Amino acid sequence: MIATLRGQVLAVRLDAAVLEVGGVGLLVHATPTTLAGLRVGEEQRLATSLVVREDSLTLFGFADDDERDVFETVQTVSGIGPRLALAMLAVHSPDGLRRAVAGEDLAALQRVPGIGRKGAQRLVLELADRLGAPGATEGSAAERPGPSSGDRRAEVVEALVGLGWTLKVAQTAVDGVAPDEEPVTDVAAVLRSALRTLGGARG
Repeated sequence: MIATLRGQVLAVRLDAAVLEVGGVGLLVHATPTTLAGLRVGEEQRLATSLVVREDSLTLFGFADDDERDVFETVQTVSGIGPRLALAMLAVHSPDGLRRAVAGEDLAALQRVPGIGRKGAQRLVLELADRLGAPGATEGSAAERPGPSSGDRRAEVVEALVGLGWTLKVAQTAVDGVAPDEEPVTDVAAVLRSALRTLGGARG
């Protein structure tokens, strides 16, 4: 198991980053919030989880150990694979998931693309005593402010498209929470607001 990585960021893509570790460039899939905190050329530490399949080895990266632990725990639920687990952490912080499960908030869980009512009920049932109590940890990635450097509206739109919404729907959602006259500097905050809007619209 590869538990952590530390290396120079070579590239940041829509849904992944490339970190150079010991002269090797490793592709690490991550949430939009985690990726928003990376800068090409800087050294970065990520908590990681390696998913092994017969035909692939896929590395997932997280801003902290708590995110990684939640990522691995939710995959113990039947029907939840790594991609869906990552989507859950793109929509909710680890504590947000804890609150949703503890409070049996099916609507909150259904904001995740790919999670329907039955899936939300299964998450509540199977994770009730496994995620820990809300507030047990601090400083999760979704609660940290994103970088501030000009209007980064396109990054939020791309992140939403990567999570399964169409370009038009994503642009409308971002425009609704961040008017054109207000430059987007906090990618994570705008992404969370747009996801809440889309989740409510999806019902």
